[in-house]
Amino acid sequence: MANQQSEPERPLHDGHRDRLRQRARLEGLDAFADHEVLELLLFSVLPRVNTNPVAHRLMYRFGSLSAVLEADARDLATVDGIGARGADFLALVPGLARRYLQDRVQRDNPPLTDPAAVARYLVPLMAGRPEEVVYLLCLDVQCRVAFPALLSSGTVAEAYVHTRHAVEEALRHRATSAILAHNHPSGSPNPSASDIELTRRVARALEAVDIPLLDHVIVAGETTFSFEQEGMLPT
Repeated sequence: MANQQSEPERPLHDGHRDRLRQRARLEGLDAFADHEVLELLLFSVLPRVNTNPVAHRLMYRFGSLSAVLEADARDLATVDGIGARGADFLALVPGLARRYLQDRVQRDNPPLTDPAAVARYLVPLMAGRPEEVVYLLCLDVQCRVAFPALLSSGTVAEAYVHTRHAVEEALRHRATSAILAHNHPSGSPNPSASDIELTRRVARALEAVDIPLLDHVIVAGETTFSFEQEGMLPT
């Protein structure tokens, strides 16, 4: 009798992948454990790897889902089984989520006429950033964002935020007013002495070119601090 060639056996974890994908389609991710979210993310970039133990190793190494996704790709790549491709993919997720959330807010380009509207704009812009960033929101005559200018990344220390840069960005984008904003990645939104000094310096520099600084907002996760709301803007 002629030999029949059988199809190669599917790896044991293929059935697990199918079940996890089906759960995601039917239920969404709300009921998923954090390591299962990582498994699902890694399916497309690690097609021949059992991502379950990789996900568990990532969680053990970094401690939480958010810490995994905020880790540097070079650190992620040191975890056994993930490789450079998987590490690069996971490192892109926070930026992708930030772009999505920011785009949702910006599609209608709402006027930033009160602290709540400013917070709705800024929280997605700052989401998932492990480093400190400083933005100048250049506003048009209707208080809509003409351009979010990145002034600094890595620190808000005085030496790294140049008022000349803020003025140049405001003039380049024909701002009629502006809002200063930065984040506190690991702390409260309450301003430091250097934050207060930065506000004073930027407000004074913009005033010299007839562009009022409407607010300085500090973002810490979902929480914000408004200098305008707290009566702390320079007069």
